[in-house]
Amino acid sequence: MSPVLSGRTLAVAATATALLATALGAHTAVAAPTATTDKVLVIGIDGTVLDRVKAANAPNLKGLMAQGLTARSTLYASPMAATSSGPGWSTIATGVWPDKHGVKDNSFTGKNYAAYPDFLTRIENAKPTLNTYAAADWEPITSTDAGGPIFSPKVDKRLSLKGDRDGYGSEDPKIAAAASAELQGQNPDAAFVYFGQVDGAGHSYGAASQQYLDAIARVDVMVGQLLTAVQNRPTYAQENWKVLVTTDHGHTDAGGHGGSTIQERGTFVIAKGAGIPAGSVRDDVRLVDVAATALAQVGVPSAGLDGVPLNAPDNDAFDTLRPNLQARVDETGIPAATKGFTHTPPAGWAVDNSKMGTGGVTEWAGWAFATDEFWSQSQRDQWRELNVRSRDVFAVADSDEWDDKSHTGSFDSTLITPKWPVTGGTTRTLAFQTHYRHDAGQSAQVLVSYNGGAATVVKNYTADAVAKGESIALQVPAGATDVQVRFRYSGSNNWYWTVDNVTLG
Repeated sequence: MSPVLSGRTLAVAATATALLATALGAHTAVAAPTATTDKVLVIGIDGTVLDRVKAANAPNLKGLMAQGLTARSTLYASPMAATSSGPGWSTIATGVWPDKHGVKDNSFTGKNYAAYPDFLTRIENAKPTLNTYAAADWEPITSTDAGGPIFSPKVDKRLSLKGDRDGYGSEDPKIAAAASAELQGQNPDAAFVYFGQVDGAGHSYGAASQQYLDAIARVDVMVGQLLTAVQNRPTYAQENWKVLVTTDHGHTDAGGHGGSTIQERGTFVIAKGAGIPAGSVRDDVRLVDVAATALAQVGVPSAGLDGVPLNAPDNDAFDTLRPNLQARVDETGIPAATKGFTHTPPAGWAVDNSKMGTGGVTEWAGWAFATDEFWSQSQRDQWRELNVRSRDVFAVADSDEWDDKSHTGSFDSTLITPKWPVTGGTTRTLAFQTHYRHDAGQSAQVLVSYNGGAATVVKNYTADAVAKGESIALQVPAGATDVQVRFRYSGSNNWYWTVDNVTLG
């Protein structure tokens, strides 16, 4: 689906305006304009746990969820980056993961914003006539203090208050008032507004506390102020707004973040606007998609980012397996209620376990299809959390976890794609996302065969390939009419290999 563009037809504009009017609480019908101006508002709420939002008195946030999209997502962990605010907000702002933007913790050492600027700066670079705005009371977001700013001085207007010094989020009401005045009375095309007090409540009282719920309720009122300000704009009827709400990291029940638990790694994206189905829930959204979506909304390309706009299609065959995912069998570290693995491949795919040993941990007996929430909890702090470029369901071969239960033989399993049509004498590109950790004694190979012939190796992994995209040129031989790809992994108590979003371009 293409990004929403200005100058749309009368019918589409009328529908988009009516949808957003409903989301923001408009009570009167809006006449269909002849053209619309596309605008975007991103609201950041620090350290917020989605399940606690659902439990809190938060009618505005819940209203956005009911009228738009709710998507859970998970973060990285060390050594890619800590689950702290510096890396989190840098990921949201830049649309790339920490291995690109360079921020690993709140020291901001190694930041690479010159190569990967924030989305407001990208807008300024591409369309300097558009108006950009950022407001925050955690200083590194909009100020040079403490290693920032994440949002650069190229942003037309930046408001930076010191709520992080006087108390977490203590300046949130001032941020809400100033940002509401800007949204209603001025003409921002793209805006980012940050609130910090939920994170403060998490540190002081824990995410399981009533104080944490109370902080969410207070911020929800401020979110309502922003939405009302947008709705009350004099030119609102001629505008097409997309609103996104997100967070930089989670919190433990007892309070705190920075580590690798699923509670600390938990984030979310809530989004409302034209093209987003009301009440929709997705599992393939990542935090990097916020910047890509904001850019697409105002017609700025997001090429080179890890994120993709929310309206980009998801054609990954592995994601079709989510309704069939099972709960744990032999694993003990994964919560019993978490459904996150299956050995049944998607239609047209196959797994060859003819050389696979017997026994071992059931979940990982040969190539499996799993989610990050499931697989990364099988054993923390062994880089499984770094598999950030996979989305939703991915394929995984894990000899390390398989070996945790008695077995005979070794791990040797091959994942096989469908036969894809090709034309002899052409060049095709095999692309996929992968996360591979190498160890002596294991083998990971990509093989291809044409017209059912012998398989030949086109890629042999001999070193770590951490959370990366692969692109392999295939020279199709004369006379070939189809190609089939195999991913063979073998080892014994070694590491693992994941594969996702396999395409033949």
